[in-house]
Amino acid sequence: MKKWRPFATMPEQYLGLQEIINKQLEVPQPLLTEEQMEQINFTLIEALHTNKQVYLTYYKNGQLITETGLIQFVDSLGISLFLSMKYSN
Repeated sequence: MKKWRPFATMPEQYLGLQEIINKQLEVPQPLLTEEQMEQINFTLIEALHTNKQVYLTYYKNGQLITETGLIQFVDSLGISLFLSMKYSN
């Protein structure tokens, strides 16, 4: 038994509608001030050394994504960091 999906009778139509919905959900990339970047850097270093759990929100493809975990490593250039995520069931 198939569920009835209004406005999505053809697969192409459904893909087009999904694209429009996704475009409406996009957010502009946030711009950080120098002070905000320093605060983030301080928080990252503190969390790395004290092994504290962090909530990391980053921008990717028009969306803000939030992850939770422990920072394992931050490279010396500050380009990337490795986050160990803990999953709870």
